[in-house]
Amino acid sequence: MTRTVLESKTKTVVIGFDEPFCVIGERINPTGRKKLAAELEAGNFSTVEKDALEQVACGAMVLDVNAGVVYNSNPNPNETEPPLMTKMIEIVQGLVDVPLCIDSSVPGALEAGLAAAQGRPLLNSVTGEEDRLELVLPLVKKYNVPVVAISNDDTGISEDPDVRFEVAKKIVQRAADFGIPAHDIVVDPLVMPVGAMATAGRQVFALVQRLREELGVNTTCGASNISFGLPNRHGINAAFLPMAIGAGMTSAIMNPVRQVEMEAIRAANFLMNHDANGGEWIRFAKVLEAVEGGMSFAEASAAQSQAASGRRGGRRARG
Repeated sequence: MTRTVLESKTKTVVIGFDEPFCVIGERINPTGRKKLAAELEAGNFSTVEKDALEQVACGAMVLDVNAGVVYNSNPNPNETEPPLMTKMIEIVQGLVDVPLCIDSSVPGALEAGLAAAQGRPLLNSVTGEEDRLELVLPLVKKYNVPVVAISNDDTGISEDPDVRFEVAKKIVQRAADFGIPAHDIVVDPLVMPVGAMATAGRQVFALVQRLREELGVNTTCGASNISFGLPNRHGINAAFLPMAIGAGMTSAIMNPVRQVEMEAIRAANFLMNHDANGGEWIRFAKVLEAVEGGMSFAEASAAQSQAASGRRGGRRARG
């Protein structure tokens, strides 16, 4: 079975066909978040700290870290993004112990993140574009890390799922030329918005199944893309995620602070027999009880996480 191994300093997360669905927290990303972008340029990392703690409490197993800010004072990201990436990673690693996903379009920022990250992070990302392959795959090999492979190339993003499959196949083959095994490639088949393309859901389910069966690779996606532009996006996301899991998708970059999506994933893990004896579902039910009692989902998740840590600590102490 394909196993993509991610590590922090002391924790290992495995993305795999027979593993619980891997939730990669997306919140540490200034794209579309003007307040966060302004804070980062000013050297204020309070929102980064809050997002790191909150996402892990709510169930994120990996945290995506994106330093893609265009500074007003210096609009050259090749100069500003690498040191910012290093700083953000140091801050996040000082607060939480989960593997990281280093996310940037700037090669210098990717390498700065790889140098700063403890353990074995996930690199996000490489595409099928020739210049991107030549820049990113040597970094993947040098640092011996897995990489997200996005199914677009020099021709752009195709609406044809067969074309997107061929791009993914090309990346896997090119990675092999660098000595990078298929189990270290996590393919993002690109989820299209269902509001713009009625067959988007069915396309990605079929494509995920094909990627699993023919290429033997793990998969991921930006989960909220499916609902872009539609009302009640969380309801659509919560339906999409279990269906994607059933089709074979093994991870997603998403917002774990949204209760309805996390509830859908916990239930899907149980139904797919990726939650031994339903232990995680039972623990999650206690979070929902606290939410019904008036706590926010994030507060209830943090309280349950702290209680679980206390119980584990107590058992170790007695032992």
